[in-house]
Amino acid sequence: MSSVLYDAPGPRTRRTSRVISTVIGAILIVAVGYVLLTLGGQGLFDYERWDIFNDPLVWLDLLGALGTTLRLALISSVLAILLGMVISLLRMADHSAIRIPTTIVLEFLRGLPVLLMMVFFWAVLGLDQEIAVIIALSLYNGAIIGEALRSGLVALPRGQRESGLAIGLGSLQTRLAIEFPQAFRNMLPIIVAQLVVLLKDTSLAYVLGGVIELIRRGRLTAEFFGASQYSFSIFVVVGAMYLAVNLTVSAIARRLAKRRGYREDPVTANTDQSLQAPSI
Repeated sequence: MSSVLYDAPGPRTRRTSRVISTVIGAILIVAVGYVLLTLGGQGLFDYERWDIFNDPLVWLDLLGALGTTLRLALISSVLAILLGMVISLLRMADHSAIRIPTTIVLEFLRGLPVLLMMVFFWAVLGLDQEIAVIIALSLYNGAIIGEALRSGLVALPRGQRESGLAIGLGSLQTRLAIEFPQAFRNMLPIIVAQLVVLLKDTSLAYVLGGVIELIRRGRLTAEFFGASQYSFSIFVVVGAMYLAVNLTVSAIARRLAKRRGYREDPVTANTDQSLQAPSI
């Protein structure tokens, strides 16, 4: 029996949705333009310094800072995925002596701001700023990815695990060889969305001052050329660089998702699916 809730939207509904989306997008563009013009009128933005980009060294500096941003994101992503695997395994342990402490630590990590973790590892523990940034990003995003993987493992049919045990694999071998690949595939939209967030969160390193990531390099460049530290031209270029990287990641994710037969956009997927209530 068909249901109104699950029937595909008709052409008229899709057309209405497109019109509404267009109107909302136009309103947002006008609002952003109004805010920028207002700030420019107050002298907070410098609209005139496009000449900065006539110097090739500026582009080299910005691309170098982009490399730093990508390095932070790549290392943190790998560590976050590995940590997420460990967390999901511990969260599904048979013994509550393992499961309960893991759940407490998980909630602790998810409940703290990433910036606070960065400052703690740097200012309190005395770690190098770049290492502090990587550890903070890895812990926070590893906790979220771990919950996503746990959700993927829980959703698998019990027959998958029983089949692995039946052919002589151990419990851990069954998890790694049979269940994790399927969990990764099923949770790919959430994991990719979280990694995109991680990439953007590297900009929080700006606050520490010693990590020359993209935004800090942009501000230093503006100051070097005597422009406002909020130079509009610098912000536009830096924003375009972030956008280009994220669109590239999104395109790769969509291609992977299409090959896997997903119907949902892997980048805009609802990450709340990974935030299920903890079961201790």
